[in-house]
Amino acid sequence: MTPILTANAFDLVTHSADQTARLGEQLGRLLQPGMVICLQGDLGSGKTCLTQGIGRGLDIGGTINSPTFVFINEYAPNDSGPHLYHVDLYRIVDWAETLSLGLEDYIYGDGITVIEWCDRAQEVMPSDRLWITLTYLDESKRSLLFDAHGDAYVAMLDALKTALLGAPPPADR
Repeated sequence: MTPILTANAFDLVTHSADQTARLGEQLGRLLQPGMVICLQGDLGSGKTCLTQGIGRGLDIGGTINSPTFVFINEYAPNDSGPHLYHVDLYRIVDWAETLSLGLEDYIYGDGITVIEWCDRAQEVMPSDRLWITLTYLDESKRSLLFDAHGDAYVAMLDALKTALLGAPPPADR
């Protein structure tokens, strides 16, 4: 079933891991300090691949790996941009467990926080955020549904649409 899209949401399909990472790189270039990106999707849906691209867009050097066993990885930029905080909640039992991780310090800090498996702790996610649902379609294709919550995220999503589609979004909201 196709979701009903609004001015705050859009979807697209990537056709390779490289394309998913390049999409993340475009997104990373648009993110501002303090922004939170929530990633929801099954194993193999491209969450870490997208995050690696976001890291490239933020000028993060080195390899970005999924922090499944340590919960949170911190990455410093090569230049003066914001840090990337990569969170993986796959192994948490319930949302209350996230409180012991100090997740709120990251979410309300001045870096960019990308949270994989965010749906496992939806109760502690900020109301202003970009929620991306990734779906495995086949070996190379992934569907990504972007849903912006909050004015800064809606503006950033509009800029992403323009960067990807080459045209400004419709003015009628």
